[in-house]
Amino acid sequence: QVQLVESGGGLVQAGGSLRLSCAASGRTFSSYIMGWFRQAPGKEREFVAAIARSGDLPAYADSVKGRFIISRDNAKNTLYLQMSTLKPEDTAVYHCAASTRLQVSDRRTDFRSWGQGTQVTVSS
Repeated sequence: QVQLVESGGGLVQAGGSLRLSCAASGRTFSSYIMGWFRQAPGKEREFVAAIARSGDLPAYADSVKGRFIISRDNAKNTLYLQMSTLKPEDTAVYHCAASTRLQVSDRRTDFRSWGQGTQVTVSS
């Protein structure tokens, strides 16, 4: 099992940027496909982005494509989400998650290990 801890959330104005980090410990970080999901109040948790074990093949939700970049540093056991041109509708708790599936996926059920999340609030 891998343990995940997110950081980097906060309050930002619309149009601003934030960089989220997810520190992993426990089992070998590079053996997992990693992803970011978010959950706004009253809404279901939704896919944001995912990345393959080697750091390539990023996948994004249409709502964040062109604005967010997912990356990872396997030497530092850390996953990142660079968020730019933020919008009020990006406000949510952001969770990182780990998957042992063979391919990058956007399905929440493919990810078995989750962090507690970090709050991102975008003001208009």
